[in-house]
Amino acid sequence: MHKQFFAVLWMLAVLALPAFGQGLYSNGPINGTTDAWTINSGFVVSDTFTVAAGGGLATGLTFGAWAFPGDVLESAGVQITSSEFGGTTFFSGVANFTQSGCSTNQYGFNVCIETGFFTGAVNLAAGTYWVNLDNAVVNTGDPIYWDENSGPSQASENSVGTIPSEAFTIGACGGSKSLPDCLPPPTVPEPASLLLFASGIVGLGSFLRVKLGP
Repeated sequence: MHKQFFAVLWMLAVLALPAFGQGLYSNGPINGTTDAWTINSGFVVSDTFTVAAGGGLATGLTFGAWAFPGDVLESAGVQITSSEFGGTTFFSGVANFTQSGCSTNQYGFNVCIETGFFTGAVNLAAGTYWVNLDNAVVNTGDPIYWDENSGPSQASENSVGTIPSEAFTIGACGGSKSLPDCLPPPTVPEPASLLLFASGIVGLGSFLRVKLGP
């Protein structure tokens, strides 16, 4: 009976996790319960994304992050390249991020939506690219982590190589739409308080698998 009760609670909690709106490319919703990868302290995470026929203007990035309670992501380095960690660079800059839709997972982390905009739209032709995140700045100086959701893209981390891919959306307009028509990804309402309750019951901190680095 207790096992069934906990299973129902956890299923409802997972359903309450935030999801992304559509953009130029979406790698799927935030998972928030499995793993996450460090994007500061010298670590870089790189994921592929595909631009459909007709191309489009990449205007920003939305991704899922795991943060310690009270931590706020302020900015991060973003690069769009032709291969993992390098090759031809189509965009390289620092994006300021706005944090929203946070929920506490079973490990005690806040799982949040992070939305940032590029300094100018990036005109991308149809094809496959890599988006790289690094040098994240947090208000407390703590590590921060990119949520692993095992979406359709390929992914890599600079210290270990191939990893499951992460939760993100490249915000943009495609086809014949021009820059003034490009809108930021929609915000997501705060998740139900049930997630906080359920995560407190089933918290299993000893099983934390977040890659903290050396």
